[in-house]
Amino acid sequence: QVQPVEPGGGSVQAGGSLRLSCAVSRFTYNNNCMGWFRRAPGKEREVVAAIDRTGITKYADSVKGRFTISADNNQGTLYLQMNSLKPEDTAIYTCAREWGNCDRTTMPTLGEGTWAQGTQVTVSS
Repeated sequence: QVQPVEPGGGSVQAGGSLRLSCAVSRFTYNNNCMGWFRRAPGKEREVVAAIDRTGITKYADSVKGRFTISADNNQGTLYLQMNSLKPEDTAIYTCAREWGNCDRTTMPTLGEGTWAQGTQVTVSS
């Protein structure tokens, strides 16, 4: 199983930036749609970003233009660069995957596996 590498969560003021990361095996990278979902108290689980080996990227409308997902296959690491953070971005962020490439037309659910327990991101106003 993969383990998170410097998850990168933490606390920041609104407008600030954080970068999350997750280590992935080559097999996982080559065969899955991968990314992060978040869960905040009282809110539904939300997939915020996903990527696959072909370069398809998907973003939730709530983070478009602010978050960027990327993958470094040589390093075996996924990254989620989060800029212009807002208090409503406060949540636990978890790396997750689903088998196959990311669907081009719909947001993936990333419901087939997670690694680590997630990392807390707190944005204060």
